[in-house]
Amino acid sequence: MDRFAAVERALRSAAPHELPEAVRHALIKHFAATTVELLMADYAMTILQPVDALPYTAVPLSVHSSASGRAFGAQQPYIRSDDCPDSVTAHLPVSVRGDRLGVLAVTVPADVYSEDMVNQLVDVAEVLGHEIVVAERDTDLYLQARRAERLTLAAEMQWQLLPGRSCTRPEYELGAQLEPAYAIHGDNFDWSTSGQDLTLTVSNGMGEGIEAALLTNLAVNALRNARRAGLDLVGQACLADQAIYGQHRGAAHVSVLLLRFDLATGEVQIVDAGSPKVWRLRDGVVEPVELEAQLPLGMFEDTVYTVQNLTVERGDRLLFVSDGVYDVASPAGERYSERALARAVTNSRLLPPSQVPRAVLRELTGYRGEPQSQDDAMVVCLDWRGRQG
Repeated sequence: MDRFAAVERALRSAAPHELPEAVRHALIKHFAATTVELLMADYAMTILQPVDALPYTAVPLSVHSSASGRAFGAQQPYIRSDDCPDSVTAHLPVSVRGDRLGVLAVTVPADVYSEDMVNQLVDVAEVLGHEIVVAERDTDLYLQARRAERLTLAAEMQWQLLPGRSCTRPEYELGAQLEPAYAIHGDNFDWSTSGQDLTLTVSNGMGEGIEAALLTNLAVNALRNARRAGLDLVGQACLADQAIYGQHRGAAHVSVLLLRFDLATGEVQIVDAGSPKVWRLRDGVVEPVELEAQLPLGMFEDTVYTVQNLTVERGDRLLFVSDGVYDVASPAGERYSERALARAVTNSRLLPPSQVPRAVLRELTGYRGEPQSQDDAMVVCLDWRGRQG
């Protein structure tokens, strides 16, 4: 058995909470590693925290100014040998199909280091990422390591509802972020892919706290139930509309943008039922995508929804934002969407979609002139590559 296979076997046979210790022992035994550390990215995507340490006691590393943060941001191995001339440290991104989880830092003696070793360690980090995703069903260890502070109950409900924060396929690349990360209320996003299409949902539930989180949970699960039953976008909107109206009788509603992308053609079906908006970057030009607004889900009984059509082209970047982004006003009273949002999209055009939401939200914080937002803020970025051939 080669050494990569031996490490993979050790990870697959480890108990859910023992993955950090299993990868450490396996890499020490088979790769002559001297130190091994697993770090997880926090909910705000600003720091990396060691999994071994108890919650709230770990010494975090910045994703912007640390060696591990460099590997996390670029999603490429980052090798450092200047800390100690006798050893080399490989910082390896831990990701699952484009969803960035954290970093595996492995230090080995300089005399055993090789490029082939790094390639094998990259594969180890990938296997570790898949095992963490499975293990999270049975242990809180990795979710606890992602917390720089305590989540509100509403935020806990919202984060558990998400499919991930990034996703990569040959036809597209997705990245998304919610703010404030530890106290979100009603904003949410969801996606599902198949061999033929990508369904993307961007939602904004009214209200605050637990009420907003419960409302969004009802909407997202109703949409998922309809989607998994094979209904089209109109059917999904109608079923969710009935579920929300049946529960709240019009006293609460959810604004939703539903989209289905044909992976082969770039044709997009859209149901615009509320406030989330779309901006498009095409050939260096940023402009809002004008859609026909329909009633939010749950506002009235038996609302009829219709589909609109759009075509995306290779190289297009779409940015989906909630009203907590485009409606934010500067100290002078100018809305963020009037000019500043276009600048933010242009300034971040060279970043991958997984980093764009964080960059836009960081600029938004400076724009509003105060650290705390009065509303949720959600940004979803989609780069469209299309199907080759």
